[in-house]
Amino acid sequence: MKLSKKRRVFLRSALALMSTLLIPNQGNARWDKKAYNEVNIVDSMQSIGIRNPEELRDGSNKIELSLPEIAENGAIVPIKILSKIPKTERIFVFAEKNPQPLVSDYVFTPNVEPFVASRIKMSETAFVHVIVLADGIFYRAARQVKVTIGGCGEE
Repeated sequence: MKLSKKRRVFLRSALALMSTLLIPNQGNARWDKKAYNEVNIVDSMQSIGIRNPEELRDGSNKIELSLPEIAENGAIVPIKILSKIPKTERIFVFAEKNPQPLVSDYVFTPNVEPFVASRIKMSETAFVHVIVLADGIFYRAARQVKVTIGGCGEE
């Protein structure tokens, strides 16, 4: 009997040790503190390494950007982004006049469709810039959203 009790204690301890080794110490979330805390959109883009992104015309279908023309509440502005650019690695969303313009940053692995559907906050009427990093090249699409009620702590 004593041997089986020792065996159970050993197995429980071994399982507990293995489970702690399998759990990562840090989450996989990336946080570029400098880029998110910049108050100027150009400074925020430059801190990420974005310089002179290739401008995509409104008729281009490389980046499908869905935003409302008028957002009644800036606290919940729906956005959908689909990148049709091969080898899309990341998608960045910037709201031009927000206190911190970098709204979000999405990272994609090679076999994942680069699609995002979310809601963003906007403090006032401004352009929303979507920057796509694909195969080492930055591409940009932008749309203006008119905000009737501010969402970043303003009313």
